Amino acid sequence: MSVPQQDLNRDLKQLIIDALGLEDISAQDIDDEQTLFGEGLGLDSVDALELGLAIQKRYGIKIDADAKDTRNHFSNVATLAAFVTARQAA
Repeated sequence: MSVPQQDLNRDLKQLIIDALGLEDISAQDIDDEQTLFGEGLGLDSVDALELGLAIQKRYGIKIDADAKDTRNHFSNVATLAAFVTARQAA
């Protein structure tokens, strides 16, 4: 059973907030195309590890931190949602 894209995006935004303890923002504050690391949301490498673990636990998917394209999947909520959808379908 696949989750509608918009619901998945909203769920991922809430997961980012919950997993990283971002109490100052809400899911509505994060744009689907907003960069998550550096200039955008301002996440760092420690946040990436925590987020990766939270996604693996929540969606039951494996994330290879050493894969060269993993960083691209974590660019923004939209790319993260596409990654989760693809991994769940596999």
